[in-house]
Amino acid sequence: QVRVVESGGGSVQAGGSLSLSCEISGSIFTINAVRWHRQAPGKQRELVAQSTSGGSTYYADSVKGRFTISRGDLQNMVYLHMNNLKPEDTAGYYCNALGYAHPGARPDLDSWGQGTQVTVSS
Repeated sequence: QVRVVESGGGSVQAGGSLSLSCEISGSIFTINAVRWHRQAPGKQRELVAQSTSGGSTYYADSVKGRFTISRGDLQNMVYLHMNNLKPEDTAGYYCNALGYAHPGARPDLDSWGQGTQVTVSS
């Protein structure tokens, strides 16, 4: 069983910063990618950032230059550093781990956390 836990959300004023953490634990063979998604009330879920085991990163256009995804020394910790926050960044932020829970030909790891709320006031 794999567990994904986000932390670090909170309330800040526009222009402020927050850092989110994602801890992945349990029976894991390898993590290929970790994604941060967000979802605001009444809106579709949005992929915000991704970090792969090969070192590549992806950012949504809406957060480029403001958000940075990074991984800890161990593959099970991933962070999302958010600067110059805007009210439109207000959302629940969810961490998603992808890869292999067990050795095999097909990836079988696709685990989500419960999310952490980020609220940005103007």
